[in-house]
Amino acid sequence: MIAGELRRYLRDYSPLRVSRSLRDTAYRVLQCRQAMTAENGQEPTMEQIAQTLGIPVEEVTQALDAIAAPVSLYDPVCSDGGDALTVMDQVRDRKNTDEQWIESISLREAIAALSERERRILSLRFYDGRTQMEVAGVVGISQAQVSRLEKNAIRSIRRAILPS
Repeated sequence: MIAGELRRYLRDYSPLRVSRSLRDTAYRVLQCRQAMTAENGQEPTMEQIAQTLGIPVEEVTQALDAIAAPVSLYDPVCSDGGDALTVMDQVRDRKNTDEQWIESISLREAIAALSERERRILSLRFYDGRTQMEVAGVVGISQAQVSRLEKNAIRSIRRAILPS
């Protein structure tokens, strides 16, 4: 009765939900591995376990993965005397860092703070790749005005993004 209650508690309060059939397969795999280790004196391969149980190797590995305890991203994996290497260091997205997200949001807010005319000029110049003369013709102002508005818009964006 106590063992049943312990199993029920672990099943109901596990950090991850795993199907009963997958857990049952995992426990069969563990029992088979233990029996084969005791019989042969060495740990069996996944293929040997799968062959003994009559199930595919993928199912054996999935079952064992399903009952493995979750690992924190900040758990140390190895240490070479200095700072420990964590799981997060190995799976980190170097392209989308927090700093890049903040810069992107700051840039969007800075551009949103510009006037519609300044946004249009910057879009024509840097998104469409047009010259100041071409932008002047589209917007209906002189090239000197385009240059001045462009310069002021870029200065406003820099002030909004870069700390003083």
